[in-house]
Amino acid sequence: MKSLRAGVLVLATVIGLVSAQGALGQEGATEPTTTETTTTEATTETTTTATTETSADVAPDPWAETAKTRHLKERALRRRHVARRLSKLTRHARPTVNRTKADFDSLLRYRVWLRDAWRIRAERARRRAHHPPHLAEWRCIHRWEGSWKDPNSPYYGGLQMDIAFQRAYGPRLLRHKGTANHWAPYEQMWIAERAFRAGRGFYPWPLTARRCGLI
Repeated sequence: MKSLRAGVLVLATVIGLVSAQGALGQEGATEPTTTETTTTEATTETTTTATTETSADVAPDPWAETAKTRHLKERALRRRHVARRLSKLTRHARPTVNRTKADFDSLLRYRVWLRDAWRIRAERARRRAHHPPHLAEWRCIHRWEGSWKDPNSPYYGGLQMDIAFQRAYGPRLLRHKGTANHWAPYEQMWIAERAFRAGRGFYPWPLTARRCGLI
């Protein structure tokens, strides 16, 4: 009986030792994982902080092209085209601008100024084009001649210009837009103005100019 009790006691002791060793082994295996995770999180946090600080330290490039600066450039180019086309029609000096990028501290400010500068020049050229020197006289002749869109050969438009007249004084318009009935009224008057300045006066329209008291 005593031997049986002693055997049971020894078995219990062995089981207790085995369980204790297993618990210690599990704890040892788990602990490095926790430490490793903490180290990874700390490294990630440090990297994120460094990246944020670096981004905050780098200022945006003031000369970088953006959607807004591209739009401003397109507006400036369109207005420059209008200003130069109309100045060529009226035989005025080719408009330019008097400042460059070097005068500005960013691309945005330069493009805003450029857009406004060409807007002013385009409006000035447009006013000049729509008010030729002999506007009242050409309107009077037009009243006796025909429609601004008169397509009937051999005389075209509101001032009844023949092909030879158009070729002599408006070759560019004739080439790009066709006969005078396709030109805007102010374009027709400016081509007539060229003939007037060339020394022909109002004599290409002898009957209607006489009715208007011009000859």
